[in-house]
Amino acid sequence: MLENENMINILFAEDDANLSMILTDYLEMVGYSVDHAPDGEECVKLFKENNYQLVILDVMMPIKDGFTTAKEIREINQLVPIVFLTAKNLKEDRIKGFQFGCDDYISKPFSTEELSLRIKAILKRCTVIDQLSNEPFNESITIGKFVFDSSNMTLKFENSERSLTRKEAGLLKLLCVNINNLVPREVAMVTIWGENDYFIGRSMDVFIAKLRKYLKPDPNVKINNIHGIGFKLEVLDSD
Repeated sequence: MLENENMINILFAEDDANLSMILTDYLEMVGYSVDHAPDGEECVKLFKENNYQLVILDVMMPIKDGFTTAKEIREINQLVPIVFLTAKNLKEDRIKGFQFGCDDYISKPFSTEELSLRIKAILKRCTVIDQLSNEPFNESITIGKFVFDSSNMTLKFENSERSLTRKEAGLLKLLCVNINNLVPREVAMVTIWGENDYFIGRSMDVFIAKLRKYLKPDPNVKINNIHGIGFKLEVLDSD
């Protein structure tokens, strides 16, 4: 476990013993603390017992595959970044991975340098979202009949309260900062995900759909899609 409280602790689940050894040694060499799990079941067990800042999951694992493992981890912690490793390169699999809450997707074979760069990008991305959460902004903002607490990442409606993930809260805050104004897709992707590509765009669309669902109880609050351009959070006068 961690000897230095500032060290990034990574949970790495992969059933290929040789690849596991190579990647674990490399990640430790470049300064991370790494715990390895040979299957999804052991991965979930370790995740429950320890504190991790990043999880790397092979999609094709025995006992529990990567998607099932990610789902169980998301039930425990909605914020920890998850990266999928896979031998497949199908769009459907990558989109499925993002729907399960992953932050990135790397197709085998890949270089250790690529993995390291992806990890740095994800951790930087999380820092950007945290900084966005700490920017001058009312801790609680009224959105129609909702109260959005950006600091605690909660969305209240009447007597119910919903906890948001880091990305959901970051994206909703970005829309609130620009309420009734267009937020270009590229701006949202770079601000929340740290980069702009096709798969990040599909992932963002999933998160926008979730936010629309959360806001649906109030018909005066809408997230409008300006096709191919961006999104606009609109709050209509209820009077």
